[in-house]
Amino acid sequence: MTSDRVYVWTWLADRADPVVAGALDPVGDRLHFVYGRSYLERPDAVPLYLPELPLQPGDQPPPDGMDLAGCLADGAPDAWGRRVILRRLHAGESRDLDPAALPTVTYLLESGSDRIGANDFQASAETYVPREIDATLEELLTAVDRLQAGEPFSEEIDRVLNAGSAVGGARPKATVTAADGRALIAKFSTPSDTYPVVKGEAVAMELARRSGLNVAATERITVLDRDVLLVNRFDRIYGTHRRRALVSALTLLGLGEIYARYATYPDLAQTIRTRFTDPQATLVELYGRLVFNVLIGNRDDHARNHAAFWDGHDLTLTPAYDLDPQPRDTGEATQAMAVTRAGDRRSRLATCIDAAGEFLLAEAQARAIVDRLVQGIVDEFDDAAEAVGLTDVDRKLLWRRAFLHPYAFEDYGPAPA
Repeated sequence: MTSDRVYVWTWLADRADPVVAGALDPVGDRLHFVYGRSYLERPDAVPLYLPELPLQPGDQPPPDGMDLAGCLADGAPDAWGRRVILRRLHAGESRDLDPAALPTVTYLLESGSDRIGANDFQASAETYVPREIDATLEELLTAVDRLQAGEPFSEEIDRVLNAGSAVGGARPKATVTAADGRALIAKFSTPSDTYPVVKGEAVAMELARRSGLNVAATERITVLDRDVLLVNRFDRIYGTHRRRALVSALTLLGLGEIYARYATYPDLAQTIRTRFTDPQATLVELYGRLVFNVLIGNRDDHARNHAAFWDGHDLTLTPAYDLDPQPRDTGEATQAMAVTRAGDRRSRLATCIDAAGEFLLAEAQARAIVDRLVQGIVDEFDDAAEAVGLTDVDRKLLWRRAFLHPYAFEDYGPAPA
């Protein structure tokens, strides 16, 4: 599907149904946004995000270096979703196609509607038609496996795969609804995994919760003898059809995907100091997440793995998500975002201490946070591992190779035994 114009629908606060906010028009290889007159006249209208898309008439091009405003790109499909769409539109040749072969407009209109945040993309300004799929986890996992293997499959399985086409990230996942009505993201293991990816994230989320960090609720289950992690969606209001707007840290920092390597924790901390609700507590929370990422060997803490709720006026940090421990046999490692203002991204507690001032923390306060999180992992790892079903072999694979890797303690102090 292609179109000269894409309409942006959004869920306003306290509304169960979306309204048309505006439209995207291709101008060369970029998409310019314009608010609809009817939206601008609404008494409850809010900007989709500031300072990016102020509530005003007229054409608004995306920031320099971006083909789409960041707050809208946050709801676009990422690597996994684009792969699904390529497979559906170019069956038989998708393995050889570059995702850039399709225009952004196509990805927006071909991905599922149950996307992250409060926006959706439609070909019509008159009628909202959700692209949502009701599929079982068994159907989803079967479809994922067939896509991964490059096998031919039916139109029905193509339809099922669309349930994951609007969710970000590189690994297979899908949006699902629990029997009790909770909105969930299901993250799937794959036959090619070389370590227990799903169980590793499950134990990391459990440990973060037990350590006092604000994290999304999770549950590890088994489907077709495979691990699946269910993550409660904090961008949905339980028991309603309402959605919560949010933006990624990439958007907060005004960066496009090609400039993501320039995202830093100090810049994110500066944004929190000036624009967030309860900035002091938020800085402490973000610092704890940074330290925890270092302690569990999560080097995938890029700017799309941090986010904030946006209510049209204020920003509030979302719960943590995507805590992905990655075991390694090597020593030195780096975080996805630079930790210090000088650009040091080494995965060490000493580097975190060097950055403490950016979070308005004295060194003693920073060390207290570090020591609390270290002790929490030491005290709770075995019990948390038992809770998510990690075998003894899995534990040995992750302990000291991801969780509490010796390199993390270089120039800080002795690693726990």
